[in-house]
Amino acid sequence: MADALTYATLQSRALIAIGGPDWRDFLQGLITQDVETMAPDEARFGALLTPQGRLLYDLFVVPRGEGAWLDVEAEHRAAVIERLMMYRLRAKVEIAADDTPASILFPGPDGEPGEGWVRDPRLPALGWRGYGAAAPAGGVLADEAAREAQKLRLGVPGPADWGSDKTYPIEANFDLLNGIDFRKGCFVGQETTSRMKRRGQIKSRMLPIRFEGPAPEPGSEILAGELRAGEVLSGGKGGAMALVRLDRALGGNLTVAGRPVVLEQPEWFLAALGVEAA
Repeated sequence: MADALTYATLQSRALIAIGGPDWRDFLQGLITQDVETMAPDEARFGALLTPQGRLLYDLFVVPRGEGAWLDVEAEHRAAVIERLMMYRLRAKVEIAADDTPASILFPGPDGEPGEGWVRDPRLPALGWRGYGAAAPAGGVLADEAAREAQKLRLGVPGPADWGSDKTYPIEANFDLLNGIDFRKGCFVGQETTSRMKRRGQIKSRMLPIRFEGPAPEPGSEILAGELRAGEVLSGGKGGAMALVRLDRALGGNLTVAGRPVVLEQPEWFLAALGVEAA
């Protein structure tokens, strides 16, 4: 399954249609991503933050005609719309729920899969995202569990790991996964986010851990000796995502409830930080 051309409908995602003369300016001042330079055939990954810089909702911005779709967590769509309405004020922007289905194609064909598909902007290995797109010829139908397993193999965190209003986007590696544009100017939460990046003192990051047997309960404490080194987030048999303190977790002998765990640094993570893989 890992090497097959696999596609799945994303029941966990839902779309918001945004349009009107001011839609680009409106989003530009809100989210972490630059939409002014977005091409018609690409998607951009980003987030809506609290004014204090904590991660509220992840999103993909996908061009559509004279506007765009926002691809968000289905359970949070109403809350995202409410938040956007709060910021709209006098902007000439139209915001509405849209029932066009979202899907994924991974790891992806060598060429373009056809109309309605855009590359996942985070990593090439994550393949393509589809919006009202036809299923690919020869593709193997899967469910979202297969996608989550792929993300875990790659060490890419998701909404189950960062929750809402709990963590900073840099801790969830948004800066390394093309989720923050630090050159675009102001956005909600920009001051805190830019300060963390500028100082270069990122104490905690989300990284995968490996172990034998079932995953520890989310929130389980990770220890480096007797020192707290982080906590377990989402996962399954043999692996999970974790939020770890880098100064304690890297190179340490880690345990969770007495069980040994191994912290991994994915190749994309090291490459984004300019570090050569061992």
